[in-house]
This record gives sequence, structure tokens and C-alpha cells, in this order.
Amino acid sequence: MQADARNKVIFLIEDNRGDIRLIQEALKSTTAHYEVVVARDGVEAMDYLRQDGEIRPDLILLDLNLPKKDGREVLAEIKSDASLKHIPVVVLTTSRNEEDIFKSYDLHVNCYISKSRNLAELFKIVRGIEEFWLETATLPSLSQ
Repeated sequence: MQADARNKVIFLIEDNRGDIRLIQEALKSTTAHYEVVVARDGVEAMDYLRQDGEIRPDLILLDLNLPKKDGREVLAEIKSDASLKHIPVVVLTTSRNEEDIFKSYDLHVNCYISKSRNLAELFKIVRGIEEFWLETATLPSLSQ
């Protein structure tokens, strides 16, 4: 029950400031309380995930099109690292490219979702991710 004693952490890896703000607003509109940690590029994301003593995120929302190190590389690194691979990763990107979708699942993404440019639809998507991954799904304890 230790994991329930703290707010859940959502790690948002996104370079678009507008999308960051909208996703944060969508999460604020829910009744649950989450800490949202943001990285704006792939190098920053991996540096955060590999810091000793940092609280592991409960969920990673990953854009594919990132500066410095793209989301595909970040996903490959997360899923090949024994200490990180159990964290659910949801690709949340504008790409609807079949190659991106196939490659993401080949790299063991937990879910691939294309962002909507419609504000109401984006809020619905983010709330659906939050509800399923942080309230409904049973996840492994990350302290193991």
C-alpha cells in the first residue's frame, strides 16, 4: 500500500508547450491528484528516468517527435532497461503513420494514441488514459 500513500506521478515527455499546457489542464479536470513531471526532449527524459533516488513515474506519456533524441529512441531505451521497462508507456503523438504505429508496438509500447487537434476530444483522450492506466489497470509495484 506504500505506492498509494503518495500522489501518482505522470511523466509527460513532450516538446510542444501548447500540448503540455492542454494535457496538464485535462489532468487537472479530473478528481484524482497527480504530480505531472515534464521533459521537453528525449535526452532530458532519459536523464530524469536514470537519476538515482528519483520517484519512478506511474505512467509515461511520450511524444514521438522530440528534439535531441526522438521518442522512438526513448521508448527503445525504456523498454530495454530492466529498471524501467515495467512502467507503462503511452505514445501520445500527432503521427498516424502506420510505420510509427508498428515500430512503437515492436518496441513494446503499452498503447499508441494519436492526438486530436479538437480540444474536447483531446481532453476526453487524456482523461481516458488517466482513468484506464491509473485507476482501472493493475500495475506492478515499481519499488520491486
